[in-house]
Amino acid sequence: MSANTWTIAAARDALRKGEISAVDLTMSCLTAIDAADDLGAFVHKTPDIALDQARAADARLKAGDAPDLCGIPLGIKDLFCTKGVPSQAASNILRGFRPEYESTVTSKLFDAGAVMLGKLNMDEFAMGSSNETSCYGNAVNPWKIDDRKLTPGGSSGGSAAAVAADLCLGATGTDTGGSIRQPAAFTGIVGIKPTYGRVSRWGVVAFASSLDQAGPMTKSVRDAAIFLSAMSGHDAKDSTSADLPVPDFEAALTGDIRGKKIGIPKEYRMDGMPAEIEALWAKGADMLRDAGAEIVDISLPHTKYALPAYYVIAPAEASSNLARYDGVRYGHRAELQAGDGITEMYEKTRAEGFGPEVQRRIMVGTYVLSAGFYDAYYNRARKVRALIKRDFDLAFAAGVDAILTPATPSSAFGLGEMASADPVEMYLNDVFTVTVNLAGLPGVSVPVGLDAKGLPLGLQLIGRPWEEGDLLNHAYVLERAAGFVAKPGKWW
Repeated sequence: MSANTWTIAAARDALRKGEISAVDLTMSCLTAIDAADDLGAFVHKTPDIALDQARAADARLKAGDAPDLCGIPLGIKDLFCTKGVPSQAASNILRGFRPEYESTVTSKLFDAGAVMLGKLNMDEFAMGSSNETSCYGNAVNPWKIDDRKLTPGGSSGGSAAAVAADLCLGATGTDTGGSIRQPAAFTGIVGIKPTYGRVSRWGVVAFASSLDQAGPMTKSVRDAAIFLSAMSGHDAKDSTSADLPVPDFEAALTGDIRGKKIGIPKEYRMDGMPAEIEALWAKGADMLRDAGAEIVDISLPHTKYALPAYYVIAPAEASSNLARYDGVRYGHRAELQAGDGITEMYEKTRAEGFGPEVQRRIMVGTYVLSAGFYDAYYNRARKVRALIKRDFDLAFAAGVDAILTPATPSSAFGLGEMASADPVEMYLNDVFTVTVNLAGLPGVSVPVGLDAKGLPLGLQLIGRPWEEGDLLNHAYVLERAAGFVAKPGKWW
């Protein structure tokens, strides 16, 4: 078995025992990446940086200074600023941008001895559910049906594809409305969106600042726990970063959930839900019950308003955040004609630099923030958001320890199949995930089974704020009970 197929936990142990070097482990991944260009997962490869970091990791391992991620090869989503390396957020407007600084997350990972293999594909500015809005072209799901190429999900589609195809041992993702959990479910991997404020957002290109949260995408729940511990922690440079100690999330994986109470929200049983999703959900509840948990029905009555509220709040914040991209100081600048002034430069640069979906969301966001519509749309959406958070607060106050829901309304769909004049069709992919972002809660997607077409399906567990350890332990129990070991057949 090639080393690139290992889990983080297995590689960590092998590195510490001297059974493999970080350089050899990294080379295994670099070879796999070069053979997988058809997946479009990596958009900027950094082999020289990777090998330098691997050699430094080997020196640390030899000296006995080996944090858990020392020598572990990772992929970094293109949304994270990496010093001297292109960081474009998959947008033409940031073409050529090489930051002079490192994001807090990548700084933490590199301080822990992790190895950066390169930057990963994504939807432009994290706006999308299929990786089809990327300026690089779409990433492709390593799972395939006949000759149909499937989406790896979005916006962290490149991260999901790279982990599922064993191009790296783990990858960073970001989640604003489901962008870690949905692609994880589509590709048969684990993805956790931590509590808002658990992981620093400094140096991560902003989409919607009150919703964005970085998290790990991995091959197992144990790997997610290891990775999340390294990413987490207070950051004075991020005013929304929580000044809380970081628990040992791996130590929380006891596999014991006896007496825990798992909520099943009735509002998630939506009209038209595929029978396979319904059956998987019931199967997941049975698995947790068999492990000693109590399954209880709960109500989250404002769930039906979550999607429209999200698609008011997120574009409003994006409209403000993306106003900084104007071609003045960095990134793309349009060629101007004689007589063009500053206004024409802004208009032409933004029209050329932003793709259609980003333009759509900027216009929606600007509209809902305008004087005549602020109260009717934005303020009302904020009030709905508060009610959604209260629904969760009441459920947890009633003794619920975690909430089990589907992760996605379907398995991965074909690339191009959701492209339509009505973007709402694509937005519906977030129906089970946006509530978690609106409430600022931790949520994790765990692969549990295959559908009739042989594609992976995931279930989502939602936890109490700041209780990622407990949440991951529930996910660990579900993972072990499901016994999901299926892998995509290699076609690329």
